[in-house]
Amino acid sequence: MKIVGLEEHFVVPEVLDAWRALDVPWRDDPALRVAAQETYSCRLVDLDRTRLAAMDATGLDVQVLSLSPPGLQILERADAVALQRVTNDQLSEAVRAHPERLQGLAALATQDPARAVDELERAITKLGLNGAMLLGRTRENSLVDTDCWPIFEAAEALNAPLYLHPQTPPAAVRDAYYRVDDPMVSSGLALFGIGWHYDTGVQVLRLILSGVFDRFPNLQLIVGHWGEVVLFYLERIENLGVLAKLERPLIEYFRNNVFITPGGMYSQRYLRWTIETVGVERVLFATDYPYVPDPPGGARGFLEGAELSEADREKIASGSWDQLCARIQRTAPRRISLT
Repeated sequence: MKIVGLEEHFVVPEVLDAWRALDVPWRDDPALRVAAQETYSCRLVDLDRTRLAAMDATGLDVQVLSLSPPGLQILERADAVALQRVTNDQLSEAVRAHPERLQGLAALATQDPARAVDELERAITKLGLNGAMLLGRTRENSLVDTDCWPIFEAAEALNAPLYLHPQTPPAAVRDAYYRVDDPMVSSGLALFGIGWHYDTGVQVLRLILSGVFDRFPNLQLIVGHWGEVVLFYLERIENLGVLAKLERPLIEYFRNNVFITPGGMYSQRYLRWTIETVGVERVLFATDYPYVPDPPGGARGFLEGAELSEADREKIASGSWDQLCARIQRTAPRRISLT
């Protein structure tokens, strides 16, 4: 059984340097501090032996690489635009060096949507990457802003999936909702504890409720961590779709436009809930390398131990991802202007 992981992170030295050179308050992002720690950064920058050995140890056949958060979205516009090309070129080189083991999701400078569109098309048609990784906010700006919609238009035209990854909630939100006496606990609560997941789930809902998927009905979004909390409240929030006058019931956007991965959360209970809610065809796999320790038996052990038919196990492990990639349009399409 081939197993593909979709939330597998890397970083290039140039981006690490740009993160470390940021001014306050951006360099105080807890996610930046984590990624820049040598414990993680040495594994993030390695795209060869150490990474391949870790994949072998956990039973992962393919990593789909993506730039670690806080990504390019935390940078100044000029730096982000310059570094998207640097990042994607190095990513492409790594994939070419290990074509059977590595794939890639492009990093995009969403500070400049027009340049991001150009880079997405280059990444898909020239570099052979399989989509892009996005964060919900670019500094103070949101992907919901219509300035960013050309990125969605281009992704739909290319049949290229977009992975929406968590990021640190804004400082004001961290102070209002996640601060406790211990600063370390505050950071954990705001990030991997629950803040990341609430933040990303809200961003997914905002995209749906703002009409992105009505405007681009074939756009495919991937979210990790079993749907970033939202799947567990779909029945509660269904009426929001009515208020927003969406074209479809809200749950249908998840069943037709959103893929779900575990993002390194190895829970058989959450796997069962996700399949019951959106269907096994919408579930992909991800380990969140290098941030999440392997479970007993590794990633392979988790899938092999799941109560699934062999056909469904194959879909989650790699089959559905392979089908999604097979539909990617590798020639630049003609797009209709949104203006």
